[in-house]
Amino acid sequence: MKSLNQRPVMRVLFAVLSFLGFFSAQHAVAEDGPVVVELYTSQGCSSCPPADALLHDLAAREDVIALALHVDYWDYIGWKDIFGRPENTQRQHGYARAANERIVYTPQMVINGQDHLVGSRTGEVMGAVERHLALGQVFDVSVVRQGNTVTIGADPGPRGQYEVQIVRYLPKATVDIRRGENAGRTISYANIVTAWDAVAQWDGRQALRLRATISGDEPVVVLLQSVGHGPIVGAAQLR
Repeated sequence: MKSLNQRPVMRVLFAVLSFLGFFSAQHAVAEDGPVVVELYTSQGCSSCPPADALLHDLAAREDVIALALHVDYWDYIGWKDIFGRPENTQRQHGYARAANERIVYTPQMVINGQDHLVGSRTGEVMGAVERHLALGQVFDVSVVRQGNTVTIGADPGPRGQYEVQIVRYLPKATVDIRRGENAGRTISYANIVTAWDAVAQWDGRQALRLRATISGDEPVVVLLQSVGHGPIVGAAQLR
């Protein structure tokens, strides 16, 4: 166990919106709410390939949003992770601070922003996923994309301090690793995070309706997360 390319800041326009006129657009609605699985991994970590393979399996499920966040703190051991992003490392440290943990490690999985698990322990990970599926999400999130505009919606619910986050990811990539602990291995990766932006805050008191401008063809994930690396309370994605 081992203790990606900056995007422009998104323009966010707040408005009360009708979804009429979006019938031809891409759209997604979280009904019971998918479970969000974040894997903190590195190409320089010899313990990570089993967790990377498990994330592949989770990424194929419709009831799971699986996200691979490649960190950069193992780059010094001989192989620079080509997907490593300091922002991913910072997010992992944020979870550690929120949980009063003193170290970070790979492979680590964080389930719905709450359960912190060793990512290669398949039984524990799958058990946590099933528990969160049974609980469901607090908010149903709707996402509609039309061109470069994403429209996000959610009905009022429990009051709180929530961040609206937009995540982009590369669905698949295969890498020939030439140096470091995984030298000589060819490893396939799924749902590699390329951007993670907090675009707004919401208190849950009134209906959430906002628009964000995005670019590119990568899938879009929208998360509602309690401020301070707290629980993820709503999620949806457009593949």
